Amino acid sequence: MNPPPDSFPRLAARTQRFTLGVPRAFTVAPDGSRVTFLRTASGTSRDHSLWTLDLRTGKERLVADPGVLLAGELEQLSAEESARRERSREAGAGIVGYATDGAAEMAAFALSGRLWLADLSDEGTVRELPVAGTVADPRPDPTGRRIAYVAEGALRVVATDGSGDRALVEPDGEHVTWGLAEFVAAEEMDRSRGYWWAPDGESLLVERADDGPVQTWWISDPADPAAAPSSVRYPAAGTANAEVSLWVVRLDGTRAQVEWDTAALPYLAAVSWNSAGPPLLLVQSRDQRRAQVLGVDPADGSTQLLREDRDEAWVDIVPGVPSWLPDKRLVTTVDDADTRRLAVDGTPVSPVGLQVRAVLDVGERGVLVAASTEPTQVQLVRFADGSATYLTTQAGVHAATAAGATYVVTRQTLDADGVSVEVRREDADPTPIACYAEPAPFRPEVMLACSPRRQLRTAVLLPRGHQPGSGSLPVLMDPYGGPHAQRVLAASRSFLEPQWLADQGFAVVVADGRGTPGRGPAWERVIAADVATPVLEDQVEALEAAAAEHPDLDLTRVAIRGWSFGGYLAALAVLRRPDVFRAAVAGAPVTDWRLYDTHYSERYLGHPDEHGEVYDRHSLIRDAARLERPLLLVHGLADDNVVAAHTLRLSAALLAAGRQHAVLPLTGVTHMATQEEVAENLLLLQVRFLQQALAPS
Repeated sequence: MNPPPDSFPRLAARTQRFTLGVPRAFTVAPDGSRVTFLRTASGTSRDHSLWTLDLRTGKERLVADPGVLLAGELEQLSAEESARRERSREAGAGIVGYATDGAAEMAAFALSGRLWLADLSDEGTVRELPVAGTVADPRPDPTGRRIAYVAEGALRVVATDGSGDRALVEPDGEHVTWGLAEFVAAEEMDRSRGYWWAPDGESLLVERADDGPVQTWWISDPADPAAAPSSVRYPAAGTANAEVSLWVVRLDGTRAQVEWDTAALPYLAAVSWNSAGPPLLLVQSRDQRRAQVLGVDPADGSTQLLREDRDEAWVDIVPGVPSWLPDKRLVTTVDDADTRRLAVDGTPVSPVGLQVRAVLDVGERGVLVAASTEPTQVQLVRFADGSATYLTTQAGVHAATAAGATYVVTRQTLDADGVSVEVRREDADPTPIACYAEPAPFRPEVMLACSPRRQLRTAVLLPRGHQPGSGSLPVLMDPYGGPHAQRVLAASRSFLEPQWLADQGFAVVVADGRGTPGRGPAWERVIAADVATPVLEDQVEALEAAAAEHPDLDLTRVAIRGWSFGGYLAALAVLRRPDVFRAAVAGAPVTDWRLYDTHYSERYLGHPDEHGEVYDRHSLIRDAARLERPLLLVHGLADDNVVAAHTLRLSAALLAAGRQHAVLPLTGVTHMATQEEVAENLLLLQVRFLQQALAPS
């Protein structure tokens, strides 16, 4: 007798929302001969292995299997590696990152704190290099002669034959690290690395970060009173950041500090160094209203101002820029005519209305970008010689990695399951890369719409099989709602959980309001100094528009749930609009923005010493006495991003005001609930809470 199939919540947890088995982290060899990537062996395995695809034969080869390399031993993670994975929201195991030399003939990676080097050629070998310390972020130099890596706060280098392991720079203070991105860079700036090789492999740009000025917070495990709390250097809004500097470090050990006005522009947002020109930096002021692109002279560390941008709200960091074209023209973006446009030497080259989201490749064939005219879709467009070539046109969400005329393209659509990956080349048929993801048990039935007033992109999902007019449905709003994250996309996989929630008897409404990406600079900047009012107004507008289109939605029974910023929005909704929202589940909510980090909080709300009233106005704790609807607060007690103090302080304020509420503490859980049983039961408990709260009177 076959065992019963797993429930959807269990399957979603086991497959990490059906992402395991999907190939990722592609590197295309410059000569177009091979593609290197990561993939798990199945849709339920967490261990990522290193693979190559030979484009001459179309055959895949398993290069490095973590189970074989570790001979069955459990993977051990250093504190540095655990922090890196938490900042990048990496829930996988095994080989979760790698780097290649310039020719993509070898790949270095860290596994269980040890350094490994893989030969990517046919039948190549994998060998461990005996080095000092616990290894993080190893990277070969472009010439393939040496590998740099971080161990115990030092940047070290070793030859690819395993000889000459030595420290180039070592910590010169108790809280100093070399070669690692500081907290706010990794968490908020999308900068996960802290050093960059020179094209000739003879020197590096290396970040020195001193966390000494940053206040210490303590994360404890209340379930284990014998365990000592762990210390976290957390730069909360209005407090000191890490002191960050950048250095040119040569292989002989000599170094020169890169000079710029760090007092006025303390944030190191981006670094690039290719053979077309000198190293490039993007630096920002603390209020993020000013940014400069600087060229660096690696001989002495002096800098030259190449471009400056200012904005009354903030200057955005766009992935992939600044960079040099091979002819030494500078690639950036500019905000012009309410459009984020690709610019070359400051002149816009992409059309008005095409919102550039990221620059994916800069080379001889021009500039490849991910961009949108319709915000629910992401297309690939190449700009070269004054013309634009659309590499994708199908409705969906596309991403790419490129080298020369070879592109690895990933696609998600609403009318197909999962993710498809293929390699495209001129004068050749596309070559697919196999996806081992577990198939979802159903395909979401998504209805995309726009609200009539603000054209809010909205997705509505009803229980499968529901017949219009057959009965009213309680409504569950399921937003994120904040900057940097977009929920309403033409991608089926994005709506698997909302569809399952709908199948439990809800009409689920997902809406992207003002402040979310994809709609242009003005749309994103509406929330400057107010991340509450317009965001909440837009959820109400989307709800009313959905009900006008679908009369079965019962507006007397509306709940809202969310996580992180979405958790803040959910709690905000029941506190400030109890006339609309009858219940809320707030997961890992920010309840007091003074407790969240500098780069994020101060971008939208300003410095709390200068704009204290703005922070007071956004505090959920101050609204505690207004609660009159059921509220479930959920928080991981090991969360070092949105710390559990957010939920505990709100709960204390609610108790002091005599307001009934529920708190679900998650022992040992960080900002990501990755444990299978926790993720499954957390979803089931939310459904039960919402069903009870929205039951007919």
